[in-house]
Amino acid sequence: MTVQTANLTGLDLRAEIDRLRKERNAVILAHYYQKPEIQDLADFVGDSLELSRKAAATDADVIAFCGVKFMADTAKILSPQKIVVLPDLDAGCSLEDSCPPEKFKAFREAHPDHIALTYINCSTEVKALSDIIVTSSSAETILNQIPRDQKIIFGPDRHLGGYLSRKFDRPMLLWPGVCIVHEAFSETELLKLKAQHPGAPVAAHPECPPAIIDHADMVGSTSAILDFAKTFEGDTLIVATEPHIIHQMERALPNKTFIGAPGADGNCNCNICPYMALNTLEKLYLALRDLQPRIEIEEGLRLAAKKSLDRMLEMASATVGKGDLGAR
Repeated sequence: MTVQTANLTGLDLRAEIDRLRKERNAVILAHYYQKPEIQDLADFVGDSLELSRKAAATDADVIAFCGVKFMADTAKILSPQKIVVLPDLDAGCSLEDSCPPEKFKAFREAHPDHIALTYINCSTEVKALSDIIVTSSSAETILNQIPRDQKIIFGPDRHLGGYLSRKFDRPMLLWPGVCIVHEAFSETELLKLKAQHPGAPVAAHPECPPAIIDHADMVGSTSAILDFAKTFEGDTLIVATEPHIIHQMERALPNKTFIGAPGADGNCNCNICPYMALNTLEKLYLALRDLQPRIEIEEGLRLAAKKSLDRMLEMASATVGKGDLGAR
């Protein structure tokens, strides 16, 4: 989606966004991977499921979701009565793209004795084809409730699925998707960085490849990594996830140093999510002004997708937000 910004010249975008937020009775949500200027004006900053649940609990009429499409879709699934807008509909996800619904359906049909435990980073159609959606915070609790002799398909992230399979000794059929951001981290460059900062722990997202996870002192989601940043002993932390989360760390802990883990070229530029970067203040303003692009989901599909989300919420309700992992 191309946004024309010439007619926005001279506008105080922050003031206009605040005005429209009040006029529309809107809540603005920003994922941790959004640019700092978007995080700073959001009503809530967090991980995808946390944000959708916060939005559902508000009396807002409009949800402006500054994230990627599967996140906005999840908000609409949980809050069908609300208008949900995404600043740029092209803000997708490599994990969602890696798992086309028709191929996932065929894969399921080829393994009828398996249940589909599916990471939330997928399309609404794939959610509707799944038995249980998981976030990394809920995965352990849910796995513990599934009989050990029950065969499992895990998708679409093979690194997250592989990490859970190794940690809990649960064989799974893994869909071969990856997150392009976490796939870009370099083990060689990470070891160089660790040598430059001896004693600095490494916090890594479980979507990272095993070679990165093996060098991590803690493994967790955006929320879990942020919690770890607030409690670890020491003054320097190496962070192996999308680097915009460091903005929240620096706001909360200005006296500590946070270093983004490098990519193969020795810096972290390749680890900035290109999809998250599509959202801008200009596009957020236009989305609130025009209430477009709007997320629409056919009701039958929404209800089918909601079943797998409801299974997750039911099975994980006692422990969501606890443990060493969190929703992305």
